[in-house]
Amino acid sequence: MENKSLEMAKLAIAALEDKKAEDTKVIDISEVSVLADYFIIAGGSNRSQIQAMCDNVDEKLGRAGFPSKQTEGYDTANWVLLDFGDVIVHIFDKENRLLYDLERIWRDGKQIDIENM
Repeated sequence: MENKSLEMAKLAIAALEDKKAEDTKVIDISEVSVLADYFIIAGGSNRSQIQAMCDNVDEKLGRAGFPSKQTEGYDTANWVLLDFGDVIVHIFDKENRLLYDLERIWRDGKQIDIENM
């Protein structure tokens, strides 16, 4: 049986893709941080889409028994953080994704190929 955090990551990715997330990346940070096992970073083109992505991730993971521990930034929707414990989902608008560049900050983690998850 695959581990819980991988299952959560797959559910989150599917939920993001349902809402047409852009440039979704998964970083395995389990060996470089105690924060979480996976960071999922995705982009949206506007506030409505970003909030729809958040709602879908929340709903899909919640139904699977993984309720969100915390959500930050939902109202402004330029950088939303969804904390599910072992998996943290970051959803950005284009401008803030470039500005904060989490992929660079967390480059010590392992980029995971979504197709092979």
